[in-house]
Amino acid sequence: MTRITELPEALAHADKFLIDGEWVTPSSSTTVELIDSSTGLPWASVAAAQEVDMSRAIGAARSAFDRGPWPRLSPEERAGYLRRIAEELRKRESDVGQIWPRESGVLQSTATAMAAGAGFAFDYYADMASTFEFDEVVRPAWGGEYGIIAHEPVGVVGAIVPWNAPLGLMVWKVAPALLAGCTVVVKSAREAPGDGYLLAEAAMAAGLPAGVLNVVTAADRTVSEQLVADPRVDKIAFTGSTAAGRRIGGILGERLAHMTLELGGKSAAVILDDFDLDTAAKELAMHQTNITGQFCASLSRIIVTRPRHDEFVEALAHHFGAVTVGDPFEAATQMGPLASGKQRTKVEEYVARGITDGATLATGGRRPADLDRGFYFEPTVFGNVDNSSVIAQEEIFGPVLAVIPADDEEHAVELANDSIYGLNSSVYTNDNERGLAVARRLRAGTVGHNAYRGDFTMSFGGFKQSGIGREGGRVGLSAFLETKSIILNERPEGFPELGA
Repeated sequence: MTRITELPEALAHADKFLIDGEWVTPSSSTTVELIDSSTGLPWASVAAAQEVDMSRAIGAARSAFDRGPWPRLSPEERAGYLRRIAEELRKRESDVGQIWPRESGVLQSTATAMAAGAGFAFDYYADMASTFEFDEVVRPAWGGEYGIIAHEPVGVVGAIVPWNAPLGLMVWKVAPALLAGCTVVVKSAREAPGDGYLLAEAAMAAGLPAGVLNVVTAADRTVSEQLVADPRVDKIAFTGSTAAGRRIGGILGERLAHMTLELGGKSAAVILDDFDLDTAAKELAMHQTNITGQFCASLSRIIVTRPRHDEFVEALAHHFGAVTVGDPFEAATQMGPLASGKQRTKVEEYVARGITDGATLATGGRRPADLDRGFYFEPTVFGNVDNSSVIAQEEIFGPVLAVIPADDEEHAVELANDSIYGLNSSVYTNDNERGLAVARRLRAGTVGHNAYRGDFTMSFGGFKQSGIGREGGRVGLSAFLETKSIILNERPEGFPELGA
């Protein structure tokens, strides 16, 4: 696949919003211009929602939940729609391959391959319709003869997705919410709205009832916060920065609304003394090229014992510095650009701060000399990083790795946990039992062994300021359900007899 010059089919309605089952004309002519990260040039524009548009989308979702058929369908009936959405998403893999690289700089080959995962999420939750116990039957202890612990939809969900990997993060919110019986308003990021349109097209083609899924792009902070503050919205599922998460959590706390917040990270990889340094360096360098390091679970803090520090920095600089940076649509490219000029400036400022604070720049740290347009940045490695320094503690969101020396294994674990974040981590060791022991001590939502790991069929989310709640797996479905205790005088028709 190569870069096409015409707009992807999924953007055929880029001048409209999906609200109440229809492509509706915005209330104003305001648009958002989209800039191609690989060229720095405009490539498309989309409608920008105003307050009246957001209110209309919320109203459609509220009406569909309160008066529509969706919450009253059986889980198996809702699963049928999820399977059709999955199939429609698979038909649009080429569109993902055209949209995502332009928006975020991810390689086209990666975007196309990962597009299949979007359909997988819907099929995964469709399968859960027959295995998740939406109604648990129990014998009441304090009166009554028959108890049902009912797990019912939380209501209207606002799904707020970031610009770095919008489709992947969107589907793990929308799929479980729909299976639960919720209705949804998706708020796409102004920098990366294309995948929202793609999901909207797939939902319409699947015949999803009107108002069950509504998709808008908001460029104005006031409009985005409207989705969070509106009392007609029962839950917010948000992925984004910790700073934005604090703001959203504060607003939701005022009205005691439900929330799932998947926030920032400064994740640590702990390399124990029995593991080969070159192998670790090669694996870490490979994964840091993913979305040019613009992902919250990036293993950007690497902790190694002091006697092995210099050898590891040399190996990491060799492997990461050899990465081919270039056009994400070219087959030979191993890492594309950053998403925007603003993001590149931010990364440059962090690199300058790292040098000022005394870290050793081992490779990279600047714009590639042979790429005179687009938002490219060299793979960068710092050694001798103080764990209390800015580049060790703050999320850079770029291809910058910080190697931190530790006195011993105990100190390495202390350093890994010395962070306001706790999203992801990994431990590198040939001893499986030792790896498990260290994993137990790391304060992070995911711990991988000898590699960058992540699995949404288990769960994904963070400790500390990396978030509240989990997405993915059974717990990700539970996050969109309320629990109700029903105590009856006798067994209702269609329910099983209670055991002895």
